Amino acid sequence: MTAIACLCTCPDAASARRIAHALVEARLAACVNLLPGVTSVYRWQGRVEQADEVLLVAKTVRERLDALTRQVQALHPYELPEVVAVDIAGGLPEYLDWIAAETRPGATA
Repeated sequence: MTAIACLCTCPDAASARRIAHALVEARLAACVNLLPGVTSVYRWQGRVEQADEVLLVAKTVRERLDALTRQVQALHPYELPEVVAVDIAGGLPEYLDWIAAETRPGATA
C-alpha cells in the first residue's frame, strides 16, 4: 500500500474537527493534523480572494483516497473543497505500516 498525505483547507476549526473526526472514525485516515492560522490567497469566480483557514493533513493510503474524497465533499461547507494528495516517499517503516493498518476497511479496535 502506498501511504499518502491529503491536504484540505477548512473555513474554521469546527468544520475542520468535524471532518477530521469523521475521516479517522471511518478509517479513511489514520491521523489528521489540524493546522490553524493558514492564510490562503486564491482566484475564485474571477476574483482574487483571501481567507483565514485551517489546514487538514490526513495520512492515509492511496486505496482509500476516493472514499476519503467523497467523505470530505459530503461534509465540507465549501462548494469546491480542496482535496490534494501527495505520495509519502519514505518514512519510519513502522509508522507507514501503522497508517496501512489503521485505514484497512473492516479493521477493529
